[in-house]
Amino acid sequence: MYYLIKKLQDNPQVCFIGFAVPKYIAVKNSENIILEFSKDGKTQRKWIKREDIILLTDDKKFFLQTMDKFKKVQETQQKLVDEARSKLDESLGTFTETVNAELDDFQELKSADDIPCMLKDS
Repeated sequence: MYYLIKKLQDNPQVCFIGFAVPKYIAVKNSENIILEFSKDGKTQRKWIKREDIILLTDDKKFFLQTMDKFKKVQETQQKLVDEARSKLDESLGTFTETVNAELDDFQELKSADDIPCMLKDS
């Protein structure tokens, strides 16, 4: 059995995936690695860009250690993102309240003579 860690490109919060693969085909002059799986008795192939493969090994222990390390880094970074998102939500709430209060205050003042608003007599 071989173990593969692949970099994911489409989701910034999930940067990698790891899985076992029974067989792979790699040709030196190809940009792709072919993974072979059996599903329901049929062989299926999946092409993966060589540059997206972080690790391909037959050493399960090393694979698991590496996955654990990557997961810990991801968890730490996710906590930072969650904290930043929480602070951003709080700041957006304050922003909205402050701007709306300013707009409401101006609404009350716009009928004054020194405010050139064309709608105050309508």
